[in-house]
Amino acid sequence: MIKTATFTTAILLATATFASAGSLGRPCTSAPQSQWLSLDAIQAKVEALGYRVQKAKLKAACGELYTIDKNGSRVELFVDPTSAAIVGQL
Repeated sequence: MIKTATFTTAILLATATFASAGSLGRPCTSAPQSQWLSLDAIQAKVEALGYRVQKAKLKAACGELYTIDKNGSRVELFVDPTSAAIVGQL
């Protein structure tokens, strides 16, 4: 019974974390794609903030960058493709 409760709690916490990330599924900008920075420019701006970018993509009007922060931790960043401003992270 205790193992089941612990497992259920772990699943609920993981779901809550994912739900927070899911709320970032909305677009980061409503600007037309012609106003977006290139993926290379977005990556350069994020790296200038001290992140090491491992993978970057544009998805649903939002930049998604998989990075390593200054402390060596993995961080997924969501950025506005018009300015490279960080609008969320996991």
